[in-house]
Amino acid sequence: MPAKPAASRVPRYDRTAAAILDAAAHALSEHGSSTNMADVAAAAGVSRATLYRYYPDREALLDALSSHALAEAAARLADAGLERAPVEEAIERIVRALTAVGDRYAVLLREQIKVDPAETDRLVAAPMRAVFARGVESGFFRQDVPAEVLLELFGGALVAALKLIERGQLGVEEASAAAASIFLDGARTR
Repeated sequence: MPAKPAASRVPRYDRTAAAILDAAAHALSEHGSSTNMADVAAAAGVSRATLYRYYPDREALLDALSSHALAEAAARLADAGLERAPVEEAIERIVRALTAVGDRYAVLLREQIKVDPAETDRLVAAPMRAVFARGVESGFFRQDVPAEVLLELFGGALVAALKLIERGQLGVEEASAAAASIFLDGARTR
């Protein structure tokens, strides 16, 4: 079995790793993909040597950042109480949770950094899929469009909201409300 990359061996509780990831998310969200490893080290308040001990290259840093983003998205969805909320409110909670995470980690979308699809499905898509299935079963959503298709279309609305936030056209709350409203009005049973 090949050795794991350095980033995945870093303990979750490691404050330096957390500071580096936080600084990387901030620097990359503010300055985009032009941010280099020296910028991240400076933002984190660590030497470049320390940064490279944790993340030997930009790819390792972005991989760790994507894992961190996935964990944050999963935590926000779990905290949202989707299973207890009416479908409409659950959709609004999903949008708010994921636009907040997406705004912070927009560089991962821009650079098309992939995360483990099985983990993404289990931690993020499955709770959302459950809301959509409940919406179709209850008659809240249109019956002529399968839940999987609604989920895919909803994902497009989320990505569009993130682009609007990134370009400064809308704030996080405004983009969240617009995406939820536009999606819900088109998906709702007539």
